[in-house]
Formats: sequence, structure tokens, C-alpha cells
Amino acid sequence: MSGSIYGKHFCITTWGESHGKGIGVVVDGCPAGLELCEEDIQKFLDRRKPGQSKFTTQRSETDSVQILSGIFEGRTTGTPISMVVFNETQRSQDYNEIANYYRPGHADLTYDMKYGFRDYRGGGRSSGRETIGRVAAGAIAVKILNQLGIDIFAYTKSIGEITCDENKFNREEISNNKLYMPDAQAAAKASDYLEQCMSNRNSSGGIVECIIKHMPVGVGEPAFEKLNANLAKAVCSIGAVKGFEIGDGFDVAKATGLANNDNYEMNDGKITKITNHSGGILGGISDGSDIVIRAAFKPTPSIANTQQTVNKQMENISINIKGRHDPIIVPRAVVVVESMAALCILDMLFESMTSRMDRLMEFFKSV
Repeated sequence: MSGSIYGKHFCITTWGESHGKGIGVVVDGCPAGLELCEEDIQKFLDRRKPGQSKFTTQRSETDSVQILSGIFEGRTTGTPISMVVFNETQRSQDYNEIANYYRPGHADLTYDMKYGFRDYRGGGRSSGRETIGRVAAGAIAVKILNQLGIDIFAYTKSIGEITCDENKFNREEISNNKLYMPDAQAAAKASDYLEQCMSNRNSSGGIVECIIKHMPVGVGEPAFEKLNANLAKAVCSIGAVKGFEIGDGFDVAKATGLANNDNYEMNDGKITKITNHSGGILGGISDGSDIVIRAAFKPTPSIANTQQTVNKQMENISINIKGRHDPIIVPRAVVVVESMAALCILDMLFESMTSRMDRLMEFFKSV
């Protein structure tokens, strides 16, 4: 099975299964000299771990990270950083029943058809626990970006039909509610809505928005390595993502050129945009304004309601899925989107270091 490696310069390899011994990641290409400890990683993992509220799976995992290599005396050495989170409370018996049939909305059928075999214990590599490695690596990427003055953060923009009011946006509120919404009133309404979903043995989808501030101009490569294209790949690689937008996204299809174009003006001696319909990227290259991206997450496919499927004997059957499942994926996915965006941005920043001869000369002549 290929496909577990991401990045060209800041490269990560994730490994492990939902009900295996553990989940981990190897980070290659991290510069030497970065102050880094397990607590830096744990802060990010705590944002995605299960059991934080009634709206997440009650699987009890501490998701405690261990750094196995690449750190000496509290700093990165420039060698590969290996990290692991051991699984503690697997209940694989909850999944014995599904070994013989294909769950609607899951990757059971496609994995079985592709490989002739599948790990039915929680989905194996297709499980949401696979994102632990992404988040652990993303914590390092975010720390590097912050030291470069780049601010990246994500939050829940909507759950079902309930969307945050932009006029009530409060960044501090994001960490004050379990749904990670920047609008307290929207969070309260969304909580009531999710209660209804749960009482109906149903689930909900939603949208995560991510904003990258203080991004330098000129990051991104023409043609096939556009910044927006690579951000789309990074975010769409998250298992439950079914849609990606940048800037005004699909609303541009309803706009006119006059309304959609971002006009320029001089501001303190710099060229700036009056609006940001493009979401901070033009021609696949960052333009210096905020990068704004969104990811649409499907409802959790594991629901206790009756669904129709087919078993391995090719018989039509009715099922009710058992086990511990999130009624909504979105709150725990916020940090995953943030991590994947950070990994993409950092990798392309490293790529951009070779774009101009004058910058290379400036750097290496000062060494």
C-alpha cells in the first residue's frame, strides 16, 4: 500500500492502524535548532483526541505522544523525528460483526475490492485515528511557521444548516466551546441541533474554515504546483472531506468579474488589495493577503439507525452499526485541517527559497 508519504522538502510518513499497537509519523526535513518537546505536540493532539464531549466518540484514549528520535537537549537535530501514540483501549470485538458486510459511507467495499483484504477493526488505515500522525507533524510545522511570523488557525464555520455570524466572530471563543465555533450563539444552536441528531440515531456534517495570516508574497509554483492546488490536495486527503473552497469558493460561479476582481490600492507604501475574493492566492502564488480555505466534511457514516447494505455472500441485508462513534466529525477535524494546511504551507515555503538568485546570494554569502 503506497500513499502514506506527504511533502517534498518537509516530508512526513504516517503509519499505523486504528486497532493496531499504535499510530505514528516520521518527519524528515525539519531544520536543526528548533526548540521542541512532547508538550508542544501534545497540545495539538489533545484538540483531536476522543471523549472530550458528548458530541465525540467515547473511546477513552489519552493519545499521549512519545518522541523517539531527532531531538537532543530540547532541540531538533535535523535528522528524522519519529513519534508514536500507542492505542490503549481498542475494543476490536465491537467490529467482529462488520467483517462480513460493507458499511454504507465507509471505505470497506473499496478497500476490499482494491486489496482483496481489509482490516475491519475500526477501519484500519481508513479510520479517523490515522490523522494522529498528521496532527503530530502539523504541530511542528505550525511552530516553525509561528517563528516566521505566520499565524494559522482553523475553526468550525458551520454544522448542518447553522453557520457562524461573521459579525459575531470572536477568535477567543473558538476554544471556549466544544464545537470550536467562534460564535457562541451559533455554538449553542448547533449543540441543540446535534442533540436532535443523536436522539434520532443520526449524524451531521459541517464546514471547517482555516485562515493563514501574514503570509509572504510569492509562495507557490506555476502550473502543477500551485499553492491553492496543493492546499486542496492536502485538505482533501483527510478522509471525510468532500469539498474544498478557497476565497469565495463556489460563490464565484454566481459573481461577475466586476464584483469578483480584487482591486488594488497603495497602503503605507505597499500594494494591497481592497477585497479578498481570491482568498490570498492569485495564479497559484500567495499575494500577501490572508489565505482563506474551507473544507466540507460529510456526516459520520457510522450511525445506529437501520441502513441497507450487502454482505460478502452478495446478499441484501439490513444493519444497525454498533460501537463508539462521533455523531459529528467536524470539531475534532478542526486541528487536522489546520495541521494539513500548515504542512503544505511550510513545504512550499521551503520550495520557494530557490525562486530568486538574489535571495540565494543574500543567504549563502552571509553564511
